[in-house]
Amino acid sequence: MPAHSAREIAADVAAGRTSAVETAKAALARIEAAKALNAVVAIDPARTLADAAMIDDRQRAGEAMPLAGVPVIVKDNIWVGGWRVTQGSRLFRDFIAPHDAIAIERLRGAGAVVVGIGATSEFACKGVTTSPLHGPTRHPLDPALTPGGSSGGPAAAVAAGLVPLAIGTDAGGSSRRPPAHVGVAGFKPSYGAIPYGPGFAEPFFGLSVIAPIAADAADIALAFEAMVGADPRDPDSSVVALQAEDIGGQRIAFSPRLGLDVTIDDVVANGLASAIDRLSAAGLCITQRDLVWPTGATEDAIMPLQHAGLAALYGDTFRKDPTIFDPDIARQIERGLSWSGAEVAGALLASAAISNAFAAFFTEFDLLLTPTVPCVAWPLTQLGPDMIGGKAVSPRAHAVFTPFINHARLPAISIPCGTDRCGLPFGLQVIAARGQDRSLLRAAQEIEAILRA
Repeated sequence: MPAHSAREIAADVAAGRTSAVETAKAALARIEAAKALNAVVAIDPARTLADAAMIDDRQRAGEAMPLAGVPVIVKDNIWVGGWRVTQGSRLFRDFIAPHDAIAIERLRGAGAVVVGIGATSEFACKGVTTSPLHGPTRHPLDPALTPGGSSGGPAAAVAAGLVPLAIGTDAGGSSRRPPAHVGVAGFKPSYGAIPYGPGFAEPFFGLSVIAPIAADAADIALAFEAMVGADPRDPDSSVVALQAEDIGGQRIAFSPRLGLDVTIDDVVANGLASAIDRLSAAGLCITQRDLVWPTGATEDAIMPLQHAGLAALYGDTFRKDPTIFDPDIARQIERGLSWSGAEVAGALLASAAISNAFAAFFTEFDLLLTPTVPCVAWPLTQLGPDMIGGKAVSPRAHAVFTPFINHARLPAISIPCGTDRCGLPFGLQVIAARGQDRSLLRAAQEIEAILRA
């Protein structure tokens, strides 16, 4: 983990105990020393140090900045003005972002300093972080393993202590599962809570969000407050509740498998059960309750939306030269070209039914606790583990607990929950009703404190 949290760095810079330039130089040195991790795919030291110098000027002028001098890694599919941002794709290998995404603009306004671009899978469409352009990102605890995906670069950068804060995206769990696998926290806000663009055309229709990753929920809350709020440039951006409810008065449910017929490793199931016992012993009133899902509610039912989105954006290029793409992404594009309009509409109906199931659930409960992942990290060369819970599984079986939350457009956070015998982490996912982001982040901080005690 970083020597200092984002909160501590901002306080030190504000008090003059250190400078943004010194902090940026230290982060750049850590990134350079960790090249083998391949978590950071682009740096621009001159630009970074110039930006840090401007933060120091603002600080000396008396400006209050909640993220003063905090070094940040930004995922390789979010626009950072003047930086090469590629989506991990050969198609965009020379693309220079013309300006900041709104979220990055707001982070800079709050005093953060971009020190690098974090690796992603191509178009952020795989559950592992490897791309034709940049190769594989490695797990900070074991270089033979993957940190998951698609925000594996940002998550690994935080877990390895390169930076205290990173910004990813999450359309199906991309900034919750990698943090769970590497032992940090990752937050998927309510859809629209943080403005999403301007940026690349998005294959995930109405699902993807800007997602902060940090060592703990308190640093995530700090970053969230810097980025949150509607903006007229993003018509999907919306307002979230201003008040954070105390966890003591919240109705909390625990679902060991999210009500799904899926497998989970014993070490994860037992670790989650132990965490729930500790939370209950600390005074939280937790009821075990599964969601009631519509018939046929599986990730397969909604996956046509991703495939069709990729096909709409890149199908013409694929027809000309499929070899330009990651073979796994090429297969998704090819599949997307084959879906009929009725099948895509069926996926939209399945998505709506999933959202309605969550809406019904949150009329009875305020928070839902579930696993983030059903297993720990697996070998770098595989799309997913071969076995989970002692059973042979498909390559997407590691992702079962996160995508439905995107389709319901709810806020959810993964926080560290335990490790296996080899020290590999897994996470507890905390979910709330849409718009209750601040209450969720407050609850996550209280849950972290209990689990760390």
